[in-house]
Amino acid sequence: MENYVFQNANEKDLEAIRALYASAIGSPGCTWDEGYPDAECTRADWIRGDLFCMKTAEGEIVGAIAVDADEIVGKLPCWTKELQPGAELARLVVKATYQNQGIAKQLLQSGMKELAQRGYGSVHFLVSKTNERALRAYEPLGFENRGEWFGYEHDWLCYEKAL
Repeated sequence: MENYVFQNANEKDLEAIRALYASAIGSPGCTWDEGYPDAECTRADWIRGDLFCMKTAEGEIVGAIAVDADEIVGKLPCWTKELQPGAELARLVVKATYQNQGIAKQLLQSGMKELAQRGYGSVHFLVSKTNERALRAYEPLGFENRGEWFGYEHDWLCYEKAL
């Protein structure tokens, strides 16, 4: 397996990350569309220092993830009170030609490490009920289903893990 580098995205990476997001639109279980995640969302993640990417030794971006303290998601009643404060892993994407190589797992683990270093007690995320690939990836990493929520025009499963 090739070694990849997990790092904060830089401004030059934004276009490539947006292209990755766009390439995932229409894939099974993906709730994204032309309006989300948009350039404004991607830039806001980057400005906050919350956008990360996985690169090859040659610098090719093969995946991206955002860490986020989303107030709406953070206030959902499904999260375990004893594990707060919590933060969200969001906008995970892996380039199609690099899928099924463990990159999503590496992105998740690296994102969790980042959140732990920032002092969060837990990590949570929302996943579409129809995103079978994502559901298969999360449970082996110790995430637990904490319930369901309807928001942002979709039905979501709520997953959480202590850090």
